[in-house]
Amino acid sequence: MNENYKTILQDIQAIIDRDPATNSKLEAILCSSGLHAIIIYRGAHWLWRKNWHLMARIISQMARFFTGIEIHPAAKIGKGFMIDHGMGVVIGETAEIGDNVTMYHDVTLGGRKLYDAHGKKLAKRHPTVGNNVTIGCGAQILGPITIGNNVKIGSNAIVIENIPNNSTVVNQPAYIVKKSTATEEIFCAYGIETAQCLHTTKQRRKKEQNNI
Repeated sequence: MNENYKTILQDIQAIIDRDPATNSKLEAILCSSGLHAIIIYRGAHWLWRKNWHLMARIISQMARFFTGIEIHPAAKIGKGFMIDHGMGVVIGETAEIGDNVTMYHDVTLGGRKLYDAHGKKLAKRHPTVGNNVTIGCGAQILGPITIGNNVKIGSNAIVIENIPNNSTVVNQPAYIVKKSTATEEIFCAYGIETAQCLHTTKQRRKKEQNNI
């Protein structure tokens, strides 16, 4: 549980770093429904790993009732995860999410191939999302596909195929409109890389380096 506590602190810090409407950790804890859902998920996931599956599911459904965000307790989510606004987000049972991922409202990490010739299919059927990924509102990422590191997915995109690292995808079905050779994280709200966003990001990094 101590590791869970450290991860929750990183989730809180992610909101401070990426949400300009949040000015303090206290405000994040009291007012962010996305953070509430993530904290409850961390506890439910711990119970799931201890084989308290029914209790974990009940707790996750309580979180859904209070926050409008549904995260299956079996899903695997890395540190620094942020759900902004949150309402309508669905993260399925076999979904895997890396570190420092940002997700907006109405996003679905959904399953495909739910049934085979012999009945219910319980194997991997949800997406795997890499590190430093931004997923715009309304995006639907479906099936056991892989989203690479540093990917930006536009609002309302429908993604049904693997996306390579450092790509920006849009539309229905989603296709790549930009591929970068950069390997470092650049966060821009909703995945929109404006000149102002990039300048602000560089300024923040310079300030962090000066404080080391």
